[in-house]
Amino acid sequence: MIDLRMIIYAAVSVCWLVAPLFLGNYHTDVLNNIAIYALLGLSLNIILGYGGMFHMGHAAFFAIGAYATAIINTSYGIPVLWLLPLSGILAGVFALVVARPIIHLRGDYLLIVTIGMVEIVRIALVNNVFGLTGGANGIFGIASPTIFGHQINGIVNPKHYFYLLTAFLAFTITVFYLLEHSRFGRALKFLSSDSVAAEGSGIDTSGYKLAAFVIGAFWAGMVGNLYAGKITFISPESFSFWESVVMFMIVILGGAGSIPGVLLGAFLIIGLPEYFHGLQQYRLLIFGFALVAMMIFRPQGILPPKQHTYATDNASEKKVSS
Repeated sequence: MIDLRMIIYAAVSVCWLVAPLFLGNYHTDVLNNIAIYALLGLSLNIILGYGGMFHMGHAAFFAIGAYATAIINTSYGIPVLWLLPLSGILAGVFALVVARPIIHLRGDYLLIVTIGMVEIVRIALVNNVFGLTGGANGIFGIASPTIFGHQINGIVNPKHYFYLLTAFLAFTITVFYLLEHSRFGRALKFLSSDSVAAEGSGIDTSGYKLAAFVIGAFWAGMVGNLYAGKITFISPESFSFWESVVMFMIVILGGAGSIPGVLLGAFLIIGLPEYFHGLQQYRLLIFGFALVAMMIFRPQGILPPKQHTYATDNASEKKVSS
């Protein structure tokens, strides 16, 4: 039987790929922003959606990747894309250091600590740590990515940058899909639904949660690299607590633990407001109502994870979320 979902996903993918051919630079740049936040949402989904950890400090990892790229590129001239894995590694190491002491916290307690984490990073950037971050003025002159000797300028020609981001987005979706259906992904979902039962089954809950934190941070750091290469200028204002809120809403509204849900959430949160400039001042109010409505009428999100059926030893069937 033909899966209707797969047909819809294929149609949406085709429309996404051909959209820049019919759009101007402005609307293509909107698609670029949607792709960046979709990538950030997917990286947060590892922590929030699969791991079940309330994390509102994701902008800190995003900032570390972007600033690492900016500092090294402007100081030593190393190409931006060469710094892609290094940006992720530095963000992952930072996550490992800060998350290790707090990984045992749950619910609101972890949420509050991660809010403090992103504010500490932002204040450090504003205060020009070690004279490297440029303070409130940020860092200018970041080089655009170069592929096979051709520079891809996200400002002058956003259509070229669109396909770079789309390629990385497709790679990310593939990796996270495989991760979701791996033993690691299943263990994460098990401990997020019932950490006591998971620990009783022999799962190292702290180790798995810490690994999810590091993986999510690593990916957010790489997205920071692509973001810095796109706009060629970064400042602390781009990595405020509000950015973490946006990422959190993308995952929650779309469907925590669902890759298609996160993609839809990025389109709704980032794309739609561009077409309602007249309501810009009411943006927070609209988002607040949307979150409240979702929590009441559809707490699992717009596109929650698909339910799969597994047979048990006694031939009965049990539905679990995948």
